[in-house]
Amino acid sequence: MKRNRMAYIKKNWVLYLFLAPALLSVFIFNYIPMYGVLIAFQNFSVTKGIWGSDWVGLAHFTSFLTSPNFLQIFLNTIKLSSYELLIGFPVPVILALMLHQIRRSGIKKNIQLVIYAPYFISTVVIAGMLFLFLSPAGPINGLLGLFMNRPVSFMSEPDYFRTIFITSGIWQGAGFASIVYVAALSNSDPQLHDAATIDGASLLQRIWHIDLQVLKPVMAVLFILAIGGIMGVGFEKAYLLQTDRNLPASEIIDTYVYKRGLLAGDWSFGAAVGLFNTVIGLVLLATANQVVKKLKGETLY
Repeated sequence: MKRNRMAYIKKNWVLYLFLAPALLSVFIFNYIPMYGVLIAFQNFSVTKGIWGSDWVGLAHFTSFLTSPNFLQIFLNTIKLSSYELLIGFPVPVILALMLHQIRRSGIKKNIQLVIYAPYFISTVVIAGMLFLFLSPAGPINGLLGLFMNRPVSFMSEPDYFRTIFITSGIWQGAGFASIVYVAALSNSDPQLHDAATIDGASLLQRIWHIDLQVLKPVMAVLFILAIGGIMGVGFEKAYLLQTDRNLPASEIIDTYVYKRGLLAGDWSFGAAVGLFNTVIGLVLLATANQVVKKLKGETLY
């Protein structure tokens, strides 16, 4: 087996040569920086360097896990990620199925242009738009003023933060995420649809029994990847939408690491919390991979 593999690589060495720049880039920018994670186990000092700083073992991890605000930060992260996954994951699939049913290419391209466009808007701009539209003097409150006596402080109330975060995320990313599913649906055999139509199958039956079967492998892989990234909610938008009053709902692990690790200069503590976050994400990824493999036979690796 090993000899056959080596012979195959030797025969196609030119193709493998194309992989070299990508592998070199991953090694330099992804693997070499891992060595810096050592500061999570020491009281890092810039003057002493990594190898000269004092080792403290798991002290920073213990400090984080026993801190009074750990449970709130951890639950905020889990809730935000879980809601985003449960609500946001099906939307690109539904969009792709709807686009697949449009036969006129001109209309289809125009719709795709409209739903893809928000993805290319900067997160900073998105946050600015949300603050503008949802402010007490903004247009949303202008409409609500027809039915309510006082304006709603959407960006100040913790109860509204998750809804705003998830809804804006779906609006921004669902269209672009549907590209993969649209590409997968291009492999759907039109003859199967014709045969099913002749047999009297309705549109929903054809989508369920033909189109969704084509999408299942892609959905399984993307779902596993989404589970792996469940602890990485997205620091940028959470931080930009954060206010002092919505902090009980908007403080997540990523924003906490930024404030404690970079702004407060406690790099070792920030590295420990970041490593804790990564390990949980890795465990979730491996678990989801095994569960999906047993249920559907699809696997990421």
